[in-house]
Amino acid sequence: MVSNASDSSPPPREEVRRRKPVIGLTTYIEPARFGVWDTEAALLHRVYVDCVTAAGGIPVLLPPVSDAYTRLMSTVDALVLVGGADVDPARYGQEPHEKTYTRPDRDAFEFGLLGAAIEAGVPVLGVCRGLQVISVALGGTLTQDMPEATGSREHQPAPATFGTSTITLAEGSRAAAILGAETKAMCYHHQAIDRLGDGLVPVGWAADGTVEAAELPGGNFVLGVQWHPEQDTDDLRLFAALVAAARKER
Repeated sequence: MVSNASDSSPPPREEVRRRKPVIGLTTYIEPARFGVWDTEAALLHRVYVDCVTAAGGIPVLLPPVSDAYTRLMSTVDALVLVGGADVDPARYGQEPHEKTYTRPDRDAFEFGLLGAAIEAGVPVLGVCRGLQVISVALGGTLTQDMPEATGSREHQPAPATFGTSTITLAEGSRAAAILGAETKAMCYHHQAIDRLGDGLVPVGWAADGTVEAAELPGGNFVLGVQWHPEQDTDDLRLFAALVAAARKER
């Protein structure tokens, strides 16, 4: 039986927008133990996956093992650059601090993905390290150890212990449109923005002046936050905004 030509025509735009967008999440390659196995694994904290799912997206994990950046960005509708190890200071012209720990494979992968995403207009949300990746990729620099620089550990009180901050957001920014003039945040970072990358606009600050959010102005959704929104699964606003942006770009 021969199908009518209309059977292969594109679905109506509204139907496309109702479909769940595919959200790519970067992952770690780290030693891990599970079951009887003690091996390297591509892994990610489950809360990221849960937040994307609850916000209406389909999560897909992207391990840092490929250089097919353009192809990968053509298969997802949005990208989340997740938290993790420090960005290699060589990427912003500095020697590593003794407390800086890096994963060069992740750097290469995520810088490549980010470039392909921006070029293709794929919406991007950077989380903690993700904000730093965005800024450094655009020519920014980082403060490598905040406790040494500021004398305070409020942004990372202890291993595996999140700090809490009140973030003030800039009026008229994308971040403020999503979160309002102020938001509570769970932080876990010993590094922070020093000089922002070219084109980025600071739009969120902790009480001590630390840049906690930055975005690229214009139509493309490129937003980075220094805190960990995935840790509050009752507040999906950032993930929901990313999903909504992904639907618009489909």
